[in-house]
Amino acid sequence: MVQQRNRRIGLAVLAAGLATFAVLYAPQPVLPLLAAEFRLGPGEVSAVLSVATLSLALAVLPMAALSELLGRRPMMLASVAAAVLIGLALPLAPDFGTLIALRAVQGVAIAGLPGVAMAYMAEEIGLAGLGAVMGLYVAGNTTGGMSGRLLAGVLGDVVDWRAGLFAVAVLAALCAVAMALLMPASRAQAQRSSLLTGLRGATRDSGLYGPYAVAFLGMAATVAVYNVIAFRLIADPFRLTPGLVAMVFLGYLFGGVASAIAGRMADRLGKPPVLLAALGTAVVGMLMTLPDNLFLVLPGIALLSAGFFAAHAVASSWIGARAAPGARAQASGVYLLAYYLGSSMGASVAGWVYGAGGWTPVAVVGCGWLVLAGLAVLTVRAAGRSAPRSAPAPASPARAG
Repeated sequence: MVQQRNRRIGLAVLAAGLATFAVLYAPQPVLPLLAAEFRLGPGEVSAVLSVATLSLALAVLPMAALSELLGRRPMMLASVAAAVLIGLALPLAPDFGTLIALRAVQGVAIAGLPGVAMAYMAEEIGLAGLGAVMGLYVAGNTTGGMSGRLLAGVLGDVVDWRAGLFAVAVLAALCAVAMALLMPASRAQAQRSSLLTGLRGATRDSGLYGPYAVAFLGMAATVAVYNVIAFRLIADPFRLTPGLVAMVFLGYLFGGVASAIAGRMADRLGKPPVLLAALGTAVVGMLMTLPDNLFLVLPGIALLSAGFFAAHAVASSWIGARAAPGARAQASGVYLLAYYLGSSMGASVAGWVYGAGGWTPVAVVGCGWLVLAGLAVLTVRAAGRSAPRSAPAPASPARAG
């Protein structure tokens, strides 16, 4: 019975990740089309992505606090529903200003899912097996990000960007229905605290600094690549069509598979070694994108995706295992704040750096960010701060029942 319930939780958060990340990143492959229609450069049009991730980052902590009053499940359901409805409205935007405003609101709506989902899983499942379920959630995120980008990119090339974004919103709506049907009501008793008390616990525990750094720097590096890769591949010497460029986002498949595997490995081998190996893999993938050779660029992007999302899965489960129960929602919120601030920074920096110097500076900066993330993990590990706290684990369904 417990295993069946945990399976439903895993499938529900998988569907939730598919829905939200599909709509969040759907505009990324059609940025060149938006730039052409609204007569903007790579740096300016990147605001379509960065404004959504920035508003998401700023809303994560308030949404996590609100979930302690309204409940985890209602908050997640409302978040996904609002994000999908706004996604359906995006293709109707008459001008770039309206599109930016809608994306900002959509980012706030999406914020109700990620930090709350991490706390919900930790409370409902407990520490045992949390890495595996977190890996499944991250797999949903990566698959949603990939499918949204792929669908929007292909339809954007064949029809226009509005048709692409509408199709992604319909896909997300179907996933939202699946989430609502699958997600069970909370049974574990969450340990609640005030926002300030929880934030104090989330920010004073230096054992959490490693995963925070991975979230910020790793996401910045990954989004930097994906945000400008379309501009690189439609130009010389590649000259691919937007529809073919969208196929690059199939690299997210490797991220989904790697995140699920990494979560299980971290449960057996420990989080720091698996995390460091994943970041090293991402660096290798980034370096492979430097030559103007499609047979190196494409595998390099796939390797970068596998490495980063494996690291993200492990870092996410590190938060759930390490954070004090009364600060778990806030620690998840701080992690997601770092994650989406990194996404916003990566999107903005990449657009301007690529416009000024081409691809090589983008890749070099990205490698530097990944290396810094690895150094942060090593520092925390050397200080012996990566082990879970000795505080009691949150009640699992078995304990609560």
